[in-house]
Amino acid sequence: MASSEQQPTGAAPDDTPVNLQAAYEGAQVQDVLEQLDQELIGLRPVKTRIREIAALLVVDRARKQVGLSTTAPSLHMSFTGRPGTGKTTVAARMSQILHRLGYVRKGHVVTATRDDLVGQYIGHTAPKTREMLKKAMGGVLFIDEAYYLYRPENERDYGAEAIEILLQVMENNRDDLVVIFAGYKERMDVFYQSNPGLSSRVANHIDFPDYSAEELLAIARLILAEENYRFSNEALTAFADYIQRRMQLPFFANARSIRNAIDRARMRQANRLFNRMNSSALTKLDLMTIEADDITASRVFSGQVEGLDPSEPITG
Repeated sequence: MASSEQQPTGAAPDDTPVNLQAAYEGAQVQDVLEQLDQELIGLRPVKTRIREIAALLVVDRARKQVGLSTTAPSLHMSFTGRPGTGKTTVAARMSQILHRLGYVRKGHVVTATRDDLVGQYIGHTAPKTREMLKKAMGGVLFIDEAYYLYRPENERDYGAEAIEILLQVMENNRDDLVVIFAGYKERMDVFYQSNPGLSSRVANHIDFPDYSAEELLAIARLILAEENYRFSNEALTAFADYIQRRMQLPFFANARSIRNAIDRARMRQANRLFNRMNSSALTKLDLMTIEADDITASRVFSGQVEGLDPSEPITG
């Protein structure tokens, strides 16, 4: 056992009891992790990594309480994956975890894109970037499609200035701000390679996989249940077919595409019910049920991306 002279000033004795369970429960982090499980289908690798980060922070907090000096963990993150894979939702829950464990003051999320950070003229970028950082201070700054900040082909582009300001603040305010860079994995890899200083400050890289067809169907049923809708048996089969077809078409965005498809099915259902209101009585179950015709009317069944052309009706 180390002597008292060898221990850090203010450190507790080595045999001081530590109750990690009490620290974990006291911070109510488990509530956030359970909420994440309820909100997102699948994504096991992502949820595992978030739990690992939460565990690190709980242990780091316990170490401080018994006087163990430690370097604050680097919490800036990279979320990579295609649209609709839950990156924004996970960012919100991560911010809650950081807030409950005392790593950020507010626990809010500010979402930004290139347009929010980069100006078009000399002298415009710094104020825009600093304003967004000011809004995010005490929480999380979530930068979507972050690779658009870097445009080496344009020598008059001001994205590099925004990146330099971000680097400074990420280093100097790491105890009150977490920056999450998000986007397609291949483009994000190039983005980090272009700036070693940025890459070295982002310690946590989390890849969000695409959903399977089975997971997308479960997401669809969850969305319907939240809105007090349901599939008929035939509609469930039709929507499973829809998912397989939609996944093969351009601009597929995982859960986002599924939510859009549900919205259009609800419109068709409403139109169908409206057209029969004078010819037959309706029940509560009718108002709740999506039928197969509400699904198969989609142009996806003819190989088209429905909703891509705003001039085309979505119920045809």
